[in-house]
Formats: sequence, structure tokens, C-alpha cells
Amino acid sequence: MITTAAQETLNIIVTGGGRGLGFEMAQALMEAGHRVLITGARAGDELQSAANDLQRLACPQRSAHGVQALAMQADVANWDDCQRVAQACIDHWGRIDGLVNNAGRGMREISEIFNVEPALFWRADPRGFKNIIDANVMGPFMMARACVPGMVAQGFGRVVNISTSTVTMVRTGYSPYGPSKSALEAMSAVWAKDLYGSGVTCNVLLPGGATDTKLLPGDGSSRRGADGQLLSPILMRRPIVWLMSNQAQITGARYIAKNWPDDLEGQAAAEQARTPANALPGIM
Repeated sequence: MITTAAQETLNIIVTGGGRGLGFEMAQALMEAGHRVLITGARAGDELQSAANDLQRLACPQRSAHGVQALAMQADVANWDDCQRVAQACIDHWGRIDGLVNNAGRGMREISEIFNVEPALFWRADPRGFKNIIDANVMGPFMMARACVPGMVAQGFGRVVNISTSTVTMVRTGYSPYGPSKSALEAMSAVWAKDLYGSGVTCNVLLPGGATDTKLLPGDGSSRRGADGQLLSPILMRRPIVWLMSNQAQITGARYIAKNWPDDLEGQAAAEQARTPANALPGIM
């Protein structure tokens, strides 16, 4: 059993790691001394370029031990791809210590103006609706299904599911993106209970508002969230490093990155950013 893995270099899969929140989290994990395997569903050079950028972060001593960042084109909504990603991590580095379920699809599958004009559900393209559910609900399950058995066997693992604000879950015109994240959080609560005592934790992390990523239409000054806010993806860095660490023994918790205080470290900072238990709104 691996009981001290988090004191050493961890092998962590970050889905959707080629840009946005995923890239910032992958970079933070690399800077903390870990190896990362990033995935992306789209073909092209962007993903490998991101991995190359991450690899350059490795200091010479670590680089001497081989590749510290890998990239794989993979769709989390495809079970074969999920198994392929998990096996690649094991083949390259021997085990999987962490999984960040970040990859997902947003309301642009339904409308390119959803953030300024509600995308009413009865007008939604069923194909776009299904794409969101497949990526945001089935995707995290299938990645966890591929990775968690090995974590349980070794007695150590970290699963972090990336969610959204509670107001977004029930916001007018945000179906099915909002409900897909409420499903993810409900699954996370169940997974934490299923994993209790195994040495594997499952927690939820969210930015705390709309972030400046390609899930929103437009760019630069034209990009905005429905609430008028636009947070930097950088705020995900400190929380993800702590949640992947051996110090993060808690499981079944929910953390808001924008509430992570700059003047505190570790558990003290996490407690300030943690959502109180049972604070989620009623469905109806």
C-alpha cells in the first residue's frame, strides 16, 4: 500500500488541461513538483504545445528523470479513451495518484449568446444538450471508473471534481449546464461516502463565478459572465495543489477558489474557502 505517496512526486491526470482552468491547475501542480498528464478532446497542436510549456517548468534535476508532462487527445465521454488515458499514466509513471475532472462542455453547445440572452430549454438542440450531459456527468464518472480502482488498491488517491456556483445550477436559461454540475456534486458526495476509509478522497472545487475561459463566447472586453463578473483562472492554483496533497485528508467537501485567502496556508486557508455542509439550495 502507498501511504506516503503525497510526500513525493505525484502522478496526476488533469482532463481538459490544455487551456483555461485546466492549464492553470496543471501548471500549479507541476510547479509543486508533480507529474501531470493533460487531456483534451480537440485535435490540433494546442494540447501538445501546452504540455511542452508545462515540461519546461521542470527543473533540470527533475527533467533528468524523464518526461514530467504528457498530453493525450481523449474525449472523457468515450469509455475507451478514458481507459486509454489511465493506462498511459500507469505505463509512463507506474501509478495514478490524482484525478482532476475538469473537462466539460458549456452552454455554447446550445447558444452563442446564452450569457446575454437566456437559452430556454424548449428551444435547445437535443444534440447539444446530450453533449453537455455526456461530458459533464458521464465523463467524470468514466474517468473515475478508469482511475479509482488503482487508487483504492494502493491505499492513496485524490479525486477533485470541478463544479460551478450554486446560482448557476438553477439559473434561467442555463439548462443543462447548471443541472449537469448539480449532478456532478451529488455524485461527488456519494463517491466520498463510497470511498470512506480507503485512503482516497473526493472533493469539489469551483471558481466562485464566471471565469475568463473559452466556455464563454467572445474574448477580451466582449467576454462576460451572466452576473457581470469575470474571474481569472489563476485562482484555481493554490486550492488544487492543497487538495492533491497528503495534508488534505478531508473528503466530501466543497471549496470555492475565490474565497481561498492569500494570507493563509494549507488547512487554515481551506477552511475559509469551504462551503458549509448542507449549504446547497433546495432543488424546488
